[in-house]
Amino acid sequence: MIEAIFAGLEEHYSSGVIDAETSFYFSIEDIKKTVVLSPEGCRVEDGKTIEAVDCVCKTDGGFFLKIWNDSYRPGMSDFMSGKIKSNNPMALKDFLAAFGKS
Repeated sequence: MIEAIFAGLEEHYSSGVIDAETSFYFSIEDIKKTVVLSPEGCRVEDGKTIEAVDCVCKTDGGFFLKIWNDSYRPGMSDFMSGKIKSNNPMALKDFLAAFGKS
């Protein structure tokens, strides 16, 4: 299910939402993906292909699916409890918006 979501990102990307190229690294259990968003498009790569990404997101599969499928938006308590970890939570908001999930 999570692999299918990442496989479909390029197709579901809404160009023009992101102003400047932004890189993301997702670590969701054993799934590791680098996603680069730009004003023109989206690129998904297996593993960590960029050393210094703009945003890192680590969480478990169930929580990721809750965010993606159920429109749940993590709050301060989710970050404080470690359910989701990120160096740039605001960029995660932009990531979701780029796929119509704001």
